[in-house]
Amino acid sequence: MAKTVKTNVMRLLDKAKISYEAKEYPVDENDLSGSHVADLLGVDHGSMFKTLVLKGDKTGYLVCCIPVDGEVDLKKAAKAAGDKKVEMLPMKDLLAVTGYIRGGCSPIGMKKRFPTYLDFSAFQYEAITVSAGQRGAQVILSPNDLMAMVGAKAADLM
Repeated sequence: MAKTVKTNVMRLLDKAKISYEAKEYPVDENDLSGSHVADLLGVDHGSMFKTLVLKGDKTGYLVCCIPVDGEVDLKKAAKAAGDKKVEMLPMKDLLAVTGYIRGGCSPIGMKKRFPTYLDFSAFQYEAITVSAGQRGAQVILSPNDLMAMVGAKAADLM
């Protein structure tokens, strides 16, 4: 039987004594979309959150967690962060800024702690799913625990 992967995200959650459920899935390099992962894991698309990194004109880097099928509204994200405007971080900069690669970016355990915003829709679920910090692994935890873990604020992001 395959050994379960223990990611840094899981170690950080263990250390913080936050309960979570780990889920693994086969990685498809041709489809790294969260929608595809939600289908593989059989979870409601609305309860699976992708982690987006943006850069504000005043505040610098920020993190937005929104449902996998959603699109971040840049005006709403800027308002939440107290910026006039924000833009998506170019993919080529993701690893250098966060320590994570596309398809494995988690709001937990980035190189530095950035202001983080969790879309209000998370609170209609008892538990939400976010990346465990690498492709092929997700963690399921309560939205309140995620907010406490990363110091996030709830916001209207879509």
